[in-house]
Amino acid sequence: MNFKLGREFALQLDAEDPLSTFKERFYHLPGKIYMDGNSLGLISKDAEASLMSIIDEWKTLGIGGWDGGEIPWINYAKRLGEMQATMVGANPGEIVVCGGTTVNLHALVATFYEPKGERRKILADELNFPSDLYALASQIKLRRGDPSEDLILVESRDGRIIEEDDIVDAMTDEVALILLPGVYYKSGQLLDMERLTREANIRGIPIGFDCSHSVGVVPHKFNEWGVDFAFYCNYKYMNGGPGSTGSIYVNSRHFGKTPGLAGWFGNNQATMFNMSNKFDPAEDASAWQIGTTTMLSTAPLMGAIGMINEAGINRIRRKSTKITSYLIHLIDETLSQIPYDFSVGTPRKHDRRGGHVGVEHSDAWRVSEALKARGVIPDFRPPNVIRLAPIPLYTSYLEVWNVVQHLKGVIDNGEQEAFSQEKSMVT
Repeated sequence: MNFKLGREFALQLDAEDPLSTFKERFYHLPGKIYMDGNSLGLISKDAEASLMSIIDEWKTLGIGGWDGGEIPWINYAKRLGEMQATMVGANPGEIVVCGGTTVNLHALVATFYEPKGERRKILADELNFPSDLYALASQIKLRRGDPSEDLILVESRDGRIIEEDDIVDAMTDEVALILLPGVYYKSGQLLDMERLTREANIRGIPIGFDCSHSVGVVPHKFNEWGVDFAFYCNYKYMNGGPGSTGSIYVNSRHFGKTPGLAGWFGNNQATMFNMSNKFDPAEDASAWQIGTTTMLSTAPLMGAIGMINEAGINRIRRKSTKITSYLIHLIDETLSQIPYDFSVGTPRKHDRRGGHVGVEHSDAWRVSEALKARGVIPDFRPPNVIRLAPIPLYTSYLEVWNVVQHLKGVIDNGEQEAFSQEKSMVT
């Protein structure tokens, strides 16, 4: 599409936006332009309603909510998994909503990492989110391995992206497990998960993906691709709330496999109240649940997932690629030259990027603070990235246009100079 630079064109794009009506179903920060939905999505009225429904059931049913709720609480996690199946390309029973993201990673790696002989290495990459790498290193240590030797990190050629060719080349006979992100948290690069899964399957190496930065804004086909497992948070593009419950995907070909971390809620429901000392795992992804469903952290997802499904993940993806292309165009055309010197580190091709844009600047931290002072909410990732995430369901094209004007104004007025180089704890 040929984009134009003026405000009138942004208004035209908004008038043509088939998802524009969803914006009014969210609570917005007064006087702010929220561009940080890739870290924490805004709350919707739908999510609020489903949370309040569970609170009301708690008031009126007490413990009876576990089997007497409108959706019995004991089945809530599985029902939400069924609702997420379409957007990630899962078959019935392959998704369960449970746990936190890193806990779920531990549970899955403890299951699928089976070092034997020379095949004992885990393949990841140096640009992955650090928490994933901490977890992988600890799992290697638990198996009496040495992370300095047994954790292979594919290097980036430019500090922004990882080439799939380099990942495939690293799939040697020594690799026992592969763990990669769907979308990189800094650059927004979208990996070719289909190709990487195919290559791993050919070599008989289990492969899993952290899709925290892709689910809710990018369609997936986990089952069709042959992905062994995946996990993701639900507080970014899914808009499930701060610390909301995560999700686990396990391919149906692994049903019956005993989870590496077992817990009571992963027991077969038919036998769990027998209180047997012997673990009887559920016959689907529910087996990877560990503890009791955290209902108040899970309930908002009923409304949030329902809204994503109503909008349609393919329509969401189309707007996401269009609105991020628009943002990139505006930055290229108005902010790439002296004295602004902004650049885009995110891949330009639609099929190579997720839902956010990594805007690079030598003084990115102070510029991001100056943006906040102007009422624009981005986030910063070291050393030089301002992440901007136009969320398809609640960000308008006019807001994107205004963000670019704010970036220009910060530099024009030298507003970043008023801020310290010292960074806050949460960036």
